[in-house]
Amino acid sequence: MNTQQCFSCGAPEGMVHFKGRGETLSAKGMERRIDDMSGWECQKCGEVELDDECGQRYSDACDELVLACRKMIGNEMKRIRRKLHLTQKETVQLLSGGGHNAFSRYERGEVLPPKALMLLMRLLDRYPHLLADARNLAEGADLRGAFKFTEHKEQEALTTS
Repeated sequence: MNTQQCFSCGAPEGMVHFKGRGETLSAKGMERRIDDMSGWECQKCGEVELDDECGQRYSDACDELVLACRKMIGNEMKRIRRKLHLTQKETVQLLSGGGHNAFSRYERGEVLPPKALMLLMRLLDRYPHLLADARNLAEGADLRGAFKFTEHKEQEALTTS
C-alpha cells in the first residue's frame, strides 16, 4: 500500500510513501546532507514521517550540526576573550557573573552561552575600546558582598546617618 491516513490532519490516503529523497540541513553557515531517505508525506498538510532508520540518520545529522555550532560559538568566545587579553576568571567577573566552570564549558562548546553574554562579547570584539568603559561601569554593579550587618543590643537606639 503506497498511501495511508495522515496521523496529523486526518486526510484519508493523504500520506504517500517516498524513497530516495535527499535533504540538506544548515545552520550558521554549516551544512549536513542526508541522502536516500524514505518515509511518508501528507499531500494535504505536508507532514513527514521518516522510516525508522532514516529518522535515526536525520536525528544524528541534526545532533552533529548542533554540536558543530556550539563548538564554533565556543571558539569565537575564546578568540574574543584572548583578543581582549582577559583570563576566563576576569571575563566571568567582568561580564557574566557566572562561575568559571560555566565559562570554560561555553568555550569548549559543551553549552551555549546566554544570548546577552554572546552579544556583549561580539560588541567588545567589534569595539574593544569599550572594555575600559565596561570595567568602569561594572564597579559597584554587583551587590554581592556590598551589604554589611551590625548587631545591636536591644536597648540601643538606632541612629540614622
